[in-house]
This record gives sequence, C-alpha cells and structure tokens, in this order.
Amino acid sequence: MVLTGLTGVGLAAALLAGTGNGAERLPTLAVAGYVLAYVAGGLPALRTAVRVLVTRRRLTISLLMVLAATAAAAVGEVRDGAILLLLFSLAESLEGYAMGNAKRAVASLMKLRPETATLIDGSTRRVVLAETVAVGQRIVVMPGERVPLDGVLIEGQSSVDQSPITGESVPVDKAVGDPLFAGTVNGYGALEVEVTKDASSTTLARMIDLVTEAQSQRSPSQRFSAWFGQRYTQFVLLGSVAALGAFLIFDMSTQDAFYKAATLLVVASPCAVVISVPAAVLAALARAARMGVLFKGGAALEDLGSVETFALDKTGTLTEARMRVTDVAPFGVSRSELLSLAAAIESDSQHPVAAAVRAAGESEATPPPVSGMTAVPGMGVTAIVAGTAHWAGNRKLAGAQGARLEQLVETELARLEALGRTIVIVGTGERVLGVIAAADTIRPSANTALAGLRAAGVKRIVMLTGDNAVVAAAVARELGIAASDVYADLLPEQKVERVKELRGSGTVAVLGDGVNDAAAMATATVGIAMGAAGTDAALEAADVALLSNDLARLPQAMKLARAANRVIRQNLTFALGIMAVMVVATLVGDLPLPLAVVGHEGGTILVVMNGLRLLGFGVGPARRATATGTALGERLEAA
Repeated sequence: MVLTGLTGVGLAAALLAGTGNGAERLPTLAVAGYVLAYVAGGLPALRTAVRVLVTRRRLTISLLMVLAATAAAAVGEVRDGAILLLLFSLAESLEGYAMGNAKRAVASLMKLRPETATLIDGSTRRVVLAETVAVGQRIVVMPGERVPLDGVLIEGQSSVDQSPITGESVPVDKAVGDPLFAGTVNGYGALEVEVTKDASSTTLARMIDLVTEAQSQRSPSQRFSAWFGQRYTQFVLLGSVAALGAFLIFDMSTQDAFYKAATLLVVASPCAVVISVPAAVLAALARAARMGVLFKGGAALEDLGSVETFALDKTGTLTEARMRVTDVAPFGVSRSELLSLAAAIESDSQHPVAAAVRAAGESEATPPPVSGMTAVPGMGVTAIVAGTAHWAGNRKLAGAQGARLEQLVETELARLEALGRTIVIVGTGERVLGVIAAADTIRPSANTALAGLRAAGVKRIVMLTGDNAVVAAAVARELGIAASDVYADLLPEQKVERVKELRGSGTVAVLGDGVNDAAAMATATVGIAMGAAGTDAALEAADVALLSNDLARLPQAMKLARAANRVIRQNLTFALGIMAVMVVATLVGDLPLPLAVVGHEGGTILVVMNGLRLLGFGVGPARRATATGTALGERLEAA
C-alpha cells in the first residue's frame, strides 16, 4: 500500500507539473514524478516477475504489466504507462487485502487457543504455559475463561459455549464425565478438568491444521485457473508480439503499433481468471469453519456442491444411538406402577433397553426394593420385588414363565413389533402386567435436515444400516425416506457395494458417525463424518467433518457448497467475457490504455469481491445475532 501511495504521489506530481502554465517552468518535477511512479509501481512487479522467471521458469502477469508500461513510455505515452502501474499496484494491494480477509478469518482460530493454563499441583495451583501440560494432569478453568486443552470434567458443573468449535449457538450444560474442548468458553462454574490431549493434539489444533491444509489443496476449478493462467500468459506475450508485427505490416505508425500492442498486453492478461476461483474457495472454507464444518480442501467443497444422492447411516447418525421408552401398555396396573416395577427388575442390568426402562421408571416413582435378580441369556431378567417373583423380557421368557398372552396383549405386541420397537413384557408368574416398548431416539434435527437437503436440490436420500429391516423401515417412515431407498442388515463391505451401485447413477455423499462407516465414506464422491469434535479418526476419515451432532449443519454446508460453485461459474464467465470484449475492442477499435487498465483491474477486483460475498453466506436478518454472537463468528464477521 505504501508503494501504491508513492506511485500515486509521483503520477499526481507529474500531471500537475506537466500541465497548464507551469509546464515550462517545472519540467524537472514532471520527470521526477514519472520516475517515482515507474520505480514505486513497476520495480516490485518487475522483481517478482524476474524471480519467478528465473526460479520457476514461468511468465507472470506482473511481467506483462511491466512490459506494457515500458512500451507505453517508449512511444512517448509516459502518462498512460504510469496510470497503468498505479492501477495495477492498487489492484494488487486491494486483492491481497481482500484475499487476506478469508485467510485471516480462518487464522483467527489460532487466537482461540489460550497460551496458559492453571495447573493443579498437589494442594497448590499455578499458572503454566498450556503447551507444558501433559496428558493426565489436572487443570482448573474458572468462569469466563477459555478451556486451554481438551479434557474430561472430573469436578464441578457449568454451561460451556462450544460455538467456536462445533458451531452450536446455545451453551451446552456440562457435568462430571463430559468432554471439554480447547478454545471453548466456560460459563458460570469453576471446573476441574483432567487433560486428555496435549496442546498439539487438541481438536482446535487439528482444526487449524486441517483448515490450513485445505487452503493449500487445489480444487479442479483452481487447478484449471492456474493452468489457464500460466499457459495463457505465454500465449498473450507471443500474441502481442505477433500483433505488433501485423500492425507494422499494415502500415500503422510505429508509435500507434507499440501503443496498441501494449494495450493488448493489458486487456488480454488473465488476472481475473486466475484469481476468480481462489477468492470463492477460500471465502467458502472460512465461512464453513465458522459454521462448524471442516472441508478437507476445495475439491471436497466443489464435489459436495454437485452431489445428487445422499446415503446416510442410521444408528448414531439419523438416530442418537440411545434407547428411550416410546410406549407403555399396562394390563391391570397403573402406568406408573408398571414402569416402577420394570425399573426395579432391570435395576442391575447393563442392557441399553434396561437403561431406558430404568430412566422412565425413575421419572415416574421410586422403584420398590428388589433382590435375587437373575439374568436369563437371550430372554430377559427375573427378580424378587416386594417378596414376589417377577420377570421382564421377550416372548421367549414369557413362554418360559408359562404366561398366557391374551388377545389384548397379542394385539398390542403385534402393533409394536410392526413399528420396529424393542419390547419388554413384564409379568409375575403366569400373569402379564404390561408391555413396555423402547426405540432408538431419532435426532430432533433429522427431519429438518432431510427437508433442507431436498430443498437444496438433492434428488435421492438413501438409508444404509446394519440394523434389521423392521427397525430401519420404522425410522425411514418417520423421516419420510422411501421404502425402496432403505437398505438394512448390511455389513460394512455390503455398504461399500451399495455405494458403488449408487455412484453408477451420479455423485454420492455418505454421512456416517466416524470410523464405522470409513470404508463407505471413502468409496463415495464425498465422505462426511458427523460429531467429529474430539475424534481424530473421524476428522481423518472424511472429506467433510461436521464438528457437532446437529444434522442441520448438513443442508447448510450443502447450500454453501452449491453457492460456491455458482460464484465460481459467475466469476469465470465474467472474467473470460470481459477479457474477450476488451481484446476485440482493442483489435478493431481504438481503446485507450488507461481505459483498458480500468477495465482489466476493475474486473479483477469485482470477481474477488464477488467471491468474498461467501464470507457472509446464510447470515440473514433472522440469524445474524446467532451467527455473529460466537467468539469465532465475531472475528470472522469483523474480517
């Protein structure tokens, strides 16, 4: 910017000294002004061009600009050459600043990492550098402080703002045993944390590494623009020389021929084409990081934007992998009595369904005392409750106990089995006291997410699961997935085969909850891992990582990717179009060099600014407060 300013000062001084009545009195000032403009505006570009030419044997756009300015000066149009250097220098500075916004937006992640931690050392506490704290040591995080390292909460409770890592807009309540991530902000309570990862291995550190890596990886469009820019630059230089020869052959004056050739060098330079794609990609990667979505590079971003089919795992992805009681059918007892009794019988069972029954029963009433609990493998549990033998289990256990399943009971069992529920029959002796059904919990955001994917243009949504067909069909019905698009009872290798079949008809994205689905994700066009915060394997396995378990991030990421692809197409179309128009105007008309420079550099700045619009993607009036209220969001919004 300083050199650009000096170029402008030199040009202004030269113009003032070389015009009006003072032209004869101040010719030295005019010469000095032009020299300053050419040195300040041209020397840095020339140094860059020569260095790249010598070290990489490549021609650059900077070389074209310097040659054009030199040609203009050689034919006496010193002013036009100085204007060219000023506008080129200004455009380069503005592009660098604008592109830096996208990079600074992601680099601001590093500011979230506290440099110190309060270490518990026996009975004392002392502040140390976070990088010196080892795994297994304990630290204290006071209210309002950032968590310096990943760990598990061992004492205290609080709400923690996880938005810088996962993108969640609402603070998350934390209790003993819950994980904590570096860079998140503690709320109201003092927390004692046992460190589980050192400073270089935290989720935040991995995010920084992955985003930095993503910025360095080129997408197909980026590779095209780079390839085009390099080869087209050579073509422009040779073409301008050929055009100069043609102009001279057709009896154009030497001055006009060199001037027109210099103008052609400017208008045909592919600046806008080269910068149009990186501007959009970097901005989209920065916006995605703010949303709690990590892309492994521009290729993953572009691929996600073209996906036609989404294949989703069921357990742990569409559902929470956590059983809950869905139906309670008592026979001869009250609902609360049935649940309380079942909770007592299942009090020592480690089965996930037993945990769901206990949770439901304890919420109704205090379970009665129990003794003599005995597990019956493959069937259920028996126990003595209030001095009477009771049992809870499946049909096999009911049969073994000699229970009579009357028509009313059979009807209820048939209804629940058709829904894919896991059923617990509760009884005493030959009498059935009731039926309790449990099912995996569908994520609250699942329906909204699938609707969002369809609205974003996804043509087909498929469920891939290792669970049985009845359960899978029940979940699919609740989520509006067609029965023909449900594939159940699949082993990992069978999921891979299904994904290969789906890829035969178009691009496919596979969403899973980590390593379990790694093979299927690797086979897909785009693999997406959800709930990846804190999980190195999940971050490594996928092309895209949703850091939280909020499925609503999925359609947002999809829409962002499609918006990025649209912006890339817009930029390339505009850049190539404006370049073609100006080349034709130069060849068949009399386009002035200053106007050519304005069109060339103005077009370059426009495509950069169009790409940077993606930094504000999805931040509408209704969501602006949420999107910008987070620590990372504020930094990115400022950038």
